[in-house]
Amino acid sequence: MGLIEKLNLKPGVIYGEDVLKLLTYARENGFALPAINTTSSSTVVAALEAAREAKSPIILQVSNGGAAFFAGKGISNEGQAASIAGSIAAAHYIRAIAPTYGVPVIIHSDHCAKKLLPWLDGMLDADEAFFREHQTPLFSSHMIDLSEEPVQYNIETTAKYLKRSAPLKLWLEMEIGITGGEEDGQNNEDVANNLLYTQPEDIWAIYQALSPISPLFSIAAGFGNVHGVYQPGNVRLHPELLGKHQQYVAEKLSSKNPKPVYFVMHGGSGSSKEEFRTAISHGVVKVNLDTDLQWAYLVGHRDFITKNIEYLKTQVGNPDGPHKPNKKFYDPRVWVREGEKTMKARIIEALQDFNAAGTL
Repeated sequence: MGLIEKLNLKPGVIYGEDVLKLLTYARENGFALPAINTTSSSTVVAALEAAREAKSPIILQVSNGGAAFFAGKGISNEGQAASIAGSIAAAHYIRAIAPTYGVPVIIHSDHCAKKLLPWLDGMLDADEAFFREHQTPLFSSHMIDLSEEPVQYNIETTAKYLKRSAPLKLWLEMEIGITGGEEDGQNNEDVANNLLYTQPEDIWAIYQALSPISPLFSIAAGFGNVHGVYQPGNVRLHPELLGKHQQYVAEKLSSKNPKPVYFVMHGGSGSSKEEFRTAISHGVVKVNLDTDLQWAYLVGHRDFITKNIEYLKTQVGNPDGPHKPNKKFYDPRVWVREGEKTMKARIIEALQDFNAAGTL
């Protein structure tokens, strides 16, 4: 019996108590879900196909820049208008298509720094409007990332947003401890090394502040994580620190549950399978993947174009004859599909690495 039957989940987008049930089951059974940054219907399809083939739930998310791209680069993003519109469009599209693939899906929005809070506010406005009509929020989950701000401000502001999210039964992810590197225009490549590692006291302070409001929250704690991809050895991850954080919180709670916190791993591209699985063993239930998937999506396009370059120089005329048409090579449904295939293969690999494959 798979988790759909065990947890009484339906295929398609899930929210609220179903998200809590799924992530609790993942934490207790030693697997995590990859969170796939989507920028188009094509990348959504690649992720959903991977989840269906691997028999796994999946998280589909939009970043601020990815959402603006989903809306269209010709739209101004003044006041976060394009990012808000693109996020809402992506959520509606995923809601419409996900049940067709037969897997549970969490719709999530990625890093929202202080300067991007109007984007989060716009998505929450859409959640509230959708909830009034359908008794569910539009999204399953959001992330607020105030890790660059003072800890007290981070916790207090996150609590404020959790209070707004709680009546909608929205999950809220927050970050404490900075993720290094660069992603989606946020550059932390020169951040001090000690800021990459979260302290257990901070995890406990977050738990104390948020748990009375709602159980629907997770923490992206820093353990040396770096966005992007780097040469092996250049990034020193210490996922074992998450185990110490869990122990600290469990002792404070006098809890028999050795893993009371839901952790999230950022900066996962390029990490080893052992590092992933160590983090998962300490309560990581969500792993962000972006850089590796951008590369995987490109590979399919690149290989198709380089292999068939002589058929892509003109509309008519190729090595088979001067009057032979090339439409079957330059039709976007052909070459875009090649990128979907290679991206799908990389996501299936991640689902296997995170022990999520076969859980349905």
